This record gives sequence, C-alpha cells and structure tokens, in this order.
Amino acid sequence: MKLMPQSWSAFLFEHPLLTFALMGAFFLLFGVLSVNLFFLLRANINLFIDHGLMVIDDGALDQLLELLGQAYLWIMFLLFFAISERILVKRLTAKRLEELGRVPSAQ
Repeated sequence: MKLMPQSWSAFLFEHPLLTFALMGAFFLLFGVLSVNLFFLLRANINLFIDHGLMVIDDGALDQLLELLGQAYLWIMFLLFFAISERILVKRLTAKRLEELGRVPSAQ
C-alpha cells in the first residue's frame, strides 16, 4: 500500500527548499496542536470525572469527539513531517551513498 502517490514524492524530492518549508510548517502545526490538544482533552476528561454524565447535555460529549478527531489531525501532521524528513534525509545522503558505491533503496 502506497501512502503517497509517486508523483508527490518525486516533486518533493526535486524541491528540497519547499520540502524543508513544509517540514517546518508540519512540525509547528504538530507542536501547537499537541499542546492545545493535551490541555483541552485533560479538561474535558476532568469535566466528565467531576460532574458525571450530566455534562453530555451541555455538549461535553461532542467536544470530546471533536478532540479525538483533532488527535487524528495531529497524527496526520506528524506523518507529513516524517515523510518530509525522510525525503530530505534521502536527498542529502544519496550523493554520499553513490560515492561509496551503494545505491539507496526506493522505499
């Protein structure tokens, strides 16, 4: 199963500055969202613990589901950061590996 179409990864491989900028943006989005998510999720769970199921009428369950959805958004930003990082590392090490006579695998 391919996570990303080959044309996207080839485009990012050919444009290292754009890949670096995207990696930085994904890292910042990951960081901001993870801190925000931690505090909001903790507050929401404490609300359920303190007041029980009666907070469902006030929208706490909807908020909890939205926070869980944001957790998947957080994972997506982390994944995009990792993809960008892997592309840049492959690009930066490819010339050195060629000099050593090793061809990088196309994974």
